[in-house]
This record gives sequence, C-alpha cells and structure tokens, in this order.
Amino acid sequence: MELKKHYTNEETGISYTLHGDFYLPDIKPAEENISLGKWGVMHKTYLEKHNRSLFNSLLVQGKLYQYCAEIENQASEMYDLLIEQIKKAEGVTEELKEQDQFEWVQRIGNIQQRAREIVCSELIYS
Repeated sequence: MELKKHYTNEETGISYTLHGDFYLPDIKPAEENISLGKWGVMHKTYLEKHNRSLFNSLLVQGKLYQYCAEIENQASEMYDLLIEQIKKAEGVTEELKEQDQFEWVQRIGNIQQRAREIVCSELIYS
C-alpha cells in the first residue's frame, strides 16, 4: 500500500507531510511577522518553560505570536496605568520633580519596579 504524500487530520485541521516512514505536521511560522516586545517575549519564554502544553498547542495552531502580542498589549497598558495610579496615590508630581529631582527619581524608580512586579505576577507568569 502506497502512502499519500500529504494528509490532513479532519478533527484538528492539521496537515501532515510524509517524510520517510513518518508523517510530520506542517508547522509554518507564518505569524513570525508579528514582533514582540519585552512583555510578549517574557510570556513566550514562560510558556515554553512552564506550560509546554499551551505553548505547543498555540504553536501548532499558528497562534503563539498573536497570543503573546495580545499579552504584550495588555501588559503595556496595565503597566502604564499602574504607574499613573501609584504616582497619583503617592503624590509624585511634576512639582516634586522641580523641587527635589533626586527624591523624584528614587520614587519613580520604586513605582516602576512595583508596577513591573504586579504585571509579571498578574499577566506574564500566570
């Protein structure tokens, strides 16, 4: 019996090509045109190391980069919003910047670090 060169699984929609005696999935990195920023790359790395089943599922479906780009957008928006909210709550203003630049830089750095930690725990590493 001669095997078909190409085969598509009707249930999953994944196509396969015969290589020697084995069918290998036709995985195409078509979505690699999507560029990921810091947050997207961090989440992709996390999935690859700690949630292989989701990583592989998204990869096979061709949705990995799109998914990580969505996380990137959510994380960026959350980070910016958190910084503004914390600055307002703690009174870190432009007036403080004019009066005491050293204090302002220290406090902004602290706020940014806290915002990064929150974004990482809520979105990136979950």
